[in-house]
Amino acid sequence: MNYCELLKSKAEEVNSIVCVGLDPVLEEIPIKGDPGEVIMKFYLDMLEAFIDEDVIPGAVKPNMAFYEQFGIEGLKALKTIVETYKAKGIILISDAKRGDIGKTSNAYAKAIYDYWGFDSVTVAPYMGKDSVGPFVDYCDKGKGLYILNRTSNPGAVDLQNLEVDGTPVYMKVAEKIVEWAKPGTGAVVGATYPKELGKICELFVKSGKQIPLLIPGVGSQGGSAQEVMNVLKEVGFDSSIVRINSSSGINYAYKKRGSDDYAGAAAKALKELNKEIGFG
Repeated sequence: MNYCELLKSKAEEVNSIVCVGLDPVLEEIPIKGDPGEVIMKFYLDMLEAFIDEDVIPGAVKPNMAFYEQFGIEGLKALKTIVETYKAKGIILISDAKRGDIGKTSNAYAKAIYDYWGFDSVTVAPYMGKDSVGPFVDYCDKGKGLYILNRTSNPGAVDLQNLEVDGTPVYMKVAEKIVEWAKPGTGAVVGATYPKELGKICELFVKSGKQIPLLIPGVGSQGGSAQEVMNVLKEVGFDSSIVRINSSSGINYAYKKRGSDDYAGAAAKALKELNKEIGFG
């Protein structure tokens, strides 16, 4: 099974295309203790609540930096979280934004896929084909990757909207993604730029290749899940290979709900986002 097939089968199995970003901010977590223990308990409690509420996400996406900042303790917590979620059959995306010269990218790829056991990873394309290639090669082993294409942050316009021969850089990157793609090669396109999302999706559909999408920016960054779904529908994009990411909106939903049950609140927030998207 290649990564596209995995995405499709999991979307059908759990009736969700939501990706939950597992991005721990200690100040937001209502548990006291050592950072590694706090982070581990927080996300294992959340997983238990997802299972109890029968609302399994279509994927989860730990951002590596949120764990690396705590050194070995944070990395040990991440390893336990990854192994526990994986044992429940949940797709795991490493938000690492890797990309370097060929040999270095090859080492990064081995670490992400072979040691950590992630199903896919975010990859920066700035250094070109040889830096992306080692990750693309893992598609032959059923793994996936998401190349940064049109990101959701405000500073994205600084480079991604520059024009080359009258074409925005983000569209040039989209063309390269199509050129480099093996089944499982995808793109990161933010929900905060729906017009650009539509243009990129149209290009991917016309290419005849299945290009999975990871769509961040929903919730606190101002993107609309419903607007994303409307864009996908307009261009005929297969939503089963899409993952719409929400991090803080699910992680810390207990704060808006005024509840001490942080895990239960996260499960309810996931269920509500599923309904907004048209699942669940």
